[in-house]
Amino acid sequence: MQQEGEIFHLILTVGFALMVPIGLYHRLRSHTDESLDRRQEGMFILISLRLVGLGGMAGLIAYIIDPSSMAWSALPLPRWLRWFGVVLGIAGGVLMTWTLHTLGRNLTDTVVTRKDHSLVISGPYRFVRHPFYSSSFLAIAANALVAANWFFLVGGTIFFVFISIRTGKEEALLVVRFGNEYRNYMKQTGRFLPGRRSSTLPSRRNQE
Repeated sequence: MQQEGEIFHLILTVGFALMVPIGLYHRLRSHTDESLDRRQEGMFILISLRLVGLGGMAGLIAYIIDPSSMAWSALPLPRWLRWFGVVLGIAGGVLMTWTLHTLGRNLTDTVVTRKDHSLVISGPYRFVRHPFYSSSFLAIAANALVAANWFFLVGGTIFFVFISIRTGKEEALLVVRFGNEYRNYMKQTGRFLPGRRSSTLPSRRNQE
């Protein structure tokens, strides 16, 4: 049992080590000196979402450094469910990498778009409007299952609730920015899961 736990710990550690540089690269690549008004998220969501995210990240890093430090929130999960978490993690990592590559310099950490922001409807955005959030949810679920830890599951659920609330505000701002083009796009795609698609979906444009 201990050896099996070490295998899952190694898998989670390798996944974390692979995804962090990818995320940092795309964040740095999209960085500009333009100031974004993050208060448009609403102060409660602005503060709460980031605190939950930091708490989850702190717990994950603590588990990676020393799994016993998170033993207080361990779950007795069957082996097959933990391996299913590995599959979810791979799927989430692939989707997140694809999403970051597709977004390019349009990537921001808030609901406000930059002045030169273009409407991205290619890549994973042909299927869902917010694949970055979808991949994040997959990663959080994967972490909870692979680590067999309820702290990650509870934190991820709270994170999902806050993101769902914030996404409504984000889409309202995108409608203001892109008008009927975004309204039509909303009708043709699901928010977090693939939904209705139409052959009239506009072709890729305004991409770098």
